[in-house]
Amino acid sequence: MKSGSRIQQQLAAVALCCLVSSSTLAQTAPTSQEQQTAQQQQTTTSDAPSPAPQQTTPAPDAPAPATAPTAQQATIAQQAQQAQQVKPAAQQAPSRIELPHSRNPFAPYMPSTVPPIDLTNSPRLQNLERDGKLYVSLRDAISLALENNLDIAYFRYNLPIAQADLLRTKAGAPANGVSTSVSQGTQGGFSSSGGGGGGGGVIAGGAGGLVQSTLGGGAPIPSFDPQLNVQGFVDHTKLVQVNKSQFGVPVLEQNLIEIESSYSQAFSLGTNFTVTDFGFRQTTNSIFNTLSPQLTTNFNFTINQPLLQGFGFATNQRYMHIAKQDIQLTDLGFKLQVIATISQVENIYWDLVSAYQDAQIKERSLAYANETLSDDQKQLQLQNVPAMQVMKDQSAVATAEGDLTVAKATLKLNELLIKNALTKTIEDPALAEMPVIPLDLMGSPDPKETEPIDQLITEAEKNRPDVAQDQIAMQIAQTSLKSIRNELLPRLSVYGEYIGEGIGGQPNPVCASQQIDCSTTLPTDFAGAFKDTFNYSSPEYQVGFSLIVTLRNRQAKADQFRATLEYRQRELSYEQQKKSILFDVRNSQYSLQQAQARVTAAEKARDLAQKTFDISKQEQKLGAMSAYDTLASEQALAVAESALIVAQTAFEKAKVAIDQSTGFTLERTDISIDDAKNGVVTHAQP
Repeated sequence: MKSGSRIQQQLAAVALCCLVSSSTLAQTAPTSQEQQTAQQQQTTTSDAPSPAPQQTTPAPDAPAPATAPTAQQATIAQQAQQAQQVKPAAQQAPSRIELPHSRNPFAPYMPSTVPPIDLTNSPRLQNLERDGKLYVSLRDAISLALENNLDIAYFRYNLPIAQADLLRTKAGAPANGVSTSVSQGTQGGFSSSGGGGGGGGVIAGGAGGLVQSTLGGGAPIPSFDPQLNVQGFVDHTKLVQVNKSQFGVPVLEQNLIEIESSYSQAFSLGTNFTVTDFGFRQTTNSIFNTLSPQLTTNFNFTINQPLLQGFGFATNQRYMHIAKQDIQLTDLGFKLQVIATISQVENIYWDLVSAYQDAQIKERSLAYANETLSDDQKQLQLQNVPAMQVMKDQSAVATAEGDLTVAKATLKLNELLIKNALTKTIEDPALAEMPVIPLDLMGSPDPKETEPIDQLITEAEKNRPDVAQDQIAMQIAQTSLKSIRNELLPRLSVYGEYIGEGIGGQPNPVCASQQIDCSTTLPTDFAGAFKDTFNYSSPEYQVGFSLIVTLRNRQAKADQFRATLEYRQRELSYEQQKKSILFDVRNSQYSLQQAQARVTAAEKARDLAQKTFDISKQEQKLGAMSAYDTLASEQALAVAESALIVAQTAFEKAKVAIDQSTGFTLERTDISIDDAKNGVVTHAQP
């Protein structure tokens, strides 16, 4: 009876302990309403837009854990915010480079300078440091990437390059093109193809695009920059004469001073004109020259207008139109670069969060294994447990130590990756070894999670920059077809020319001493001679046409046919890109749904493992289960928690991917593209 009564008492105690444990868990576990309150609290105290992180135990190098994990996370965010407010806010100069403009008349003939690259990290990075650690929220990571990431900094130079290309085409020169390819050199940040590529091969602004294809082909374009040419010389000639009767002297001496200037200008209609003027002064000892010195001026005006090939604004301004559209392509390409880089940074951040939480779990598991080993060693001394139990505990400790070593190494690697993505340089040893503490351990809800697929596809076609790039590229190709057709035409042009000449000078004294008529009514100075150039005293007019027909015309015909074929290829590429967008959106939605399902399953597995561990501890206290069995339950709980972290990280990355595939990244992360271009984040943060 006593034995039966004792068993009943033990069962009642187990039931009572289970009830107490369930009540304790219900009291300590925050409700959904409490979680929302904690999230709102961190959103207010931190500059990050995402909700407050989920409950986790701080890593070994994080501040000591408090009783309530949610309150502790808010405390970390508050302390980081206060530390940033205490430090003076250093100002960072914008890094946008503009095409230089100057009213100095000598500026076009002087080289333009570009500031040297600045490899100093933005002051924002120092403001996030506290007690030898770097406290970074997701918003901080995005801001640091916009200010310091080298991929964005590299692409930033393409913006003034496109402006310089436009200036070049205004002079009639071909467009060199601007590379719009997206660089994804941020190590450790996998970025999906959605929104991260450039137009499926139909981008017209790529470097060398005008050389390797028929894009931009057509009739030659004259230079639109006026050209002024001035030249002059002084000449002295002395010739022995065989026959004195030609010049009347045995040795002919002449001195000649001549200066010539010309001005030419071409216009977008194809019209071009040239104005030439020259004058010379000649002295001679010949007795037959009426004037010495003789002054001569000449004026020539010629205008030419093509009527077939080379006629029209569309033909002669085609490079300018391409350069203007290349500026649009470059702006869109910059958005693509920002989207790709920010998506990579987000992925790196969530990998850091995963490594950070996994290290916490592994340290807690090691601490519990050491605690179990210590208790069993004491029980072994009292001969209450066998020696094999202690050996199993030692094996569990060794396994936990190995797991923690791997987790810490993974955490260090992820800290290095995020510092590499958020800085211009990490040559500072203190920064290279500085631990990084993520403040946001859970992402904010994404509105794209519940949108229907048709709406996502519509938004992707509307918002993705590469879609707009493809549309502009097709416009460039259509314009190029028209200019190439113009090259098929013969070259027919009309021209007009006016020539005026004036002669003057002093009477030759040698001629006056001879028995010949040396009288003249010509002006005696250059002013009079120059006046005669324009008073129609010696005019010459000429009007004509020029017709050049290339027989068989095989080169132009081949270029036009090839241009049409290439245009058809671009149409196919454009359609292929549209299909690729549909695939990216559908695939990202499927991945998001799968990731969400894995999180739900992992949460259930974690909850079951937690309940199993709690029951094992109670049964161990009652003597119904060994300490090693409880340790095994704790190890199973750690595995379940690690699996949940992996699933949550995959879910956050899936949200990043669907935002990228729909072109929603900039809007969701509240990025100002002007801040990205300037390299200084001044946009008001939520």
